[in-house]
Amino acid sequence: MIPALLEIDGLAVGYDGMRALQDVSLRAEAGTIVALVGANGAGKTSLLRAISGLVRAERGAIRFDGEDVTRMPAHRIVRRGIAHVPEGRRVFASATVHDNLLLGAYVDRDAAHRQTRLDAAFAAFPILRERLEQRASTLSGGEQQMLAIARGTMSGPRLLMLDEPSLGIAPKLIPQIYAGIRAIAATGTTVLLVEQNVREALRAADTAYVLQTGRVVLSGAAKDLIGDPLVQEAFLGIGAA
Repeated sequence: MIPALLEIDGLAVGYDGMRALQDVSLRAEAGTIVALVGANGAGKTSLLRAISGLVRAERGAIRFDGEDVTRMPAHRIVRRGIAHVPEGRRVFASATVHDNLLLGAYVDRDAAHRQTRLDAAFAAFPILRERLEQRASTLSGGEQQMLAIARGTMSGPRLLMLDEPSLGIAPKLIPQIYAGIRAIAATGTTVLLVEQNVREALRAADTAYVLQTGRVVLSGAAKDLIGDPLVQEAFLGIGAA
């Protein structure tokens, strides 16, 4: 089997004696969108935090491009090419859109690289070019989410992790956000996507993993999982035939 860009094997994570993840294994191939779906509390955010180095694994291994990063400090993981856009947008409200984007490029100050990444960000989310000199606080919630995702791409990551990108967003803007995510993946960036909006996530993803109480209970091609009776009944509100 050809090594994936991201490989997780038997990962276990706990907080204060409580087990958040148990024996989780997954693969993310380069240039694909991988969805992690499941109910609130299933362990999805804990998995992203473990990959980012924000929490430590009790057992198991996390390998990025063949290198074991399981116990690597978070700042070194960022420099390896992993970016994490957490839930809740967290843009710098008083800074302009332009300055927010440049702050995302702090690990690489090469002017040519910055411009290339700005152009890619505007290709993914054209509205940001129009809002370039506006303060982030004046953007709508959906536009702030686009900015947060675009800022995450400014370091030139090979793996971009997105935590609940559609949470709290006006429904009319969600298709624009997902169009941007697909555009980012089309440039060769691997996207690991955590979502409670299961339908949207499975439509966008190439592969998907369903988490339940800290374990992977189902995985496969995203298009196949959309039609799986378990997924339909548990997450899409469609009763099994």
